Amino acid sequence: MSNGKDLALTHVAVLVADQEKALEFYRDVIGLEVRQDLPFGDVRWLTVGPVSQPSIEFLLEVPDMVPHEAAAAAARARLASGAQGTLIFTTQAVDDTFARLRDAGVEVTQEPITQPYGVRDCGFRDPWGNHLRFSQLPG
Repeated sequence: MSNGKDLALTHVAVLVADQEKALEFYRDVIGLEVRQDLPFGDVRWLTVGPVSQPSIEFLLEVPDMVPHEAAAAAARARLASGAQGTLIFTTQAVDDTFARLRDAGVEVTQEPITQPYGVRDCGFRDPWGNHLRFSQLPG
């Protein structure tokens, strides 16, 4: 029986409405690499992740991948409301990252600021309402 000390996070689902558009956004705009792109019923098992972290993958999940209809309906409702999850990344140059994403047309939710707890960060929203934060650690 596991005591929890042997657990490791490998995948996080990011709810999107269109996998191809999500791939273009997360790969071409954000800069993540494709990890897996396989048939999965009528959709795809499509994952991306940061080059510097090969052990973590973001599953670009559409409501049709949710196994129960009630949960799939709830996922469609969350997409319609734009209230989704949050992904927080670190970067060595938050101001440069901010300028690159802003110039690429990503919706800005917060320009770069230095937080009272020391990090400098900024915020964006992906096309489905997921919040994206980019933080530069002090030092």
